[in-house]
Amino acid sequence: MMDVLVVGGGSREHALAWKVKQSPRIQKLYVAPGNPGTAGIAENVEIGAMDFEKLADFAQEKKIDLTIIGPDDPLGGGIVVVFKARGLKVFGPSKAAAQIESSKAFAKQLMQEAGVPTAEFQVFRDYKEALNYARATGAPIVVKASGLSLGKGVYVCKTIEEAEQGLKEIMLDKQFGDSGNEVVIEEFLDGQEISIHALCNGTDFILFPASQDHKQVGEGDTGPNTGGMGVIAPVPWVTQEQLEEIGQTVVKPTLEALAAKGSPYQGILYPGLKMSSKGPKVLEFNARFGQPECEVYMRLLKTDLLDMCGSVADGTLPKNIEWNSGFAVNVVLASDGYPGSYEKGLPITDIIEAEKDGNIVVFHAGSSRQGRALTTAGGRVLAVTATGETLKEALDRAYAAADKIQFEGKYLRRDIGAKALK
Repeated sequence: MMDVLVVGGGSREHALAWKVKQSPRIQKLYVAPGNPGTAGIAENVEIGAMDFEKLADFAQEKKIDLTIIGPDDPLGGGIVVVFKARGLKVFGPSKAAAQIESSKAFAKQLMQEAGVPTAEFQVFRDYKEALNYARATGAPIVVKASGLSLGKGVYVCKTIEEAEQGLKEIMLDKQFGDSGNEVVIEEFLDGQEISIHALCNGTDFILFPASQDHKQVGEGDTGPNTGGMGVIAPVPWVTQEQLEEIGQTVVKPTLEALAAKGSPYQGILYPGLKMSSKGPKVLEFNARFGQPECEVYMRLLKTDLLDMCGSVADGTLPKNIEWNSGFAVNVVLASDGYPGSYEKGLPITDIIEAEKDGNIVVFHAGSSRQGRALTTAGGRVLAVTATGETLKEALDRAYAAADKIQFEGKYLRRDIGAKALK
């Protein structure tokens, strides 16, 4: 029997805790800091995800057998190094390996060295140089803050005016803080975007089915980028051959390049790809489960998550990963105004009503308890997940459940999965 700590407080961590809870080997489950959703299945611990020493103290004091790190910030900050220095077993990449997400410039240079297919790019630390390059290159063009920015520091610019505005917001207005000290400017790639997740032990990997996130806030993929408004898995048109190609041309050389630098990658490696007319090309890497992707993977996963994460923490891989048949979808309920400013503290009702359908699980992202009342506390408030034998069945169930849940200013995209249905 095992005592487990999950670090983080979003819907990804709620989903991870929900899946860990199903393991026959789980004894005591803690989530730090957790949220109102995790409080129903685990013991929430009031320690922030960036308070590495306190988290390690807690893990030692409670004799935690395995810690699973959810968010990007603690991984980029080096939490795994702190835990391993104390002899604590932890799932997630080292700080050096997590640079593949915490620095887009590092990731692009690594891809260039390893021959991983990606968009043409230049890196800039000087605003005027970046501006001149963008103007000389022309639109469409992509402008990215190099550091961590919760998925929001990416501007897909259809005009040079949009690129100028993006550079101003990143480099001058500092909308993403120090993450915008360095920018990456890339060529625009055609094609649909997909999310790939690979379970890695430093040298080997196992691929998950492909998923498809919907990053822009508006229907028809319009408006600013968000952390993700919804996701489907698997993606019906992605073939096994395409997945194998991605494994060989993207994941394998990336693991080899990181190992050669003395930073073997252990954990979930998540490349976001464009399936372009010139083949799969990497847009960016993430060093952890995606959010909202994690929620659908946990709904589809048949294999014990505790076994999976434990084996990687030991430097091995499970023999294989089993998945349930059919599809899973996640429809995000957001606060009106997200990813900009929005109101907090608005009462949320009828989650229990929505979950009366046994195919529905609602994961909490940005909610809080005010006394006995459940209220909004973030831009993305809830992740409504559903399963079905067909994609349409899963989507119909998710939207029916999403419509039952109420809070003032509730916003959701009504076209999650629409492209795949076509």
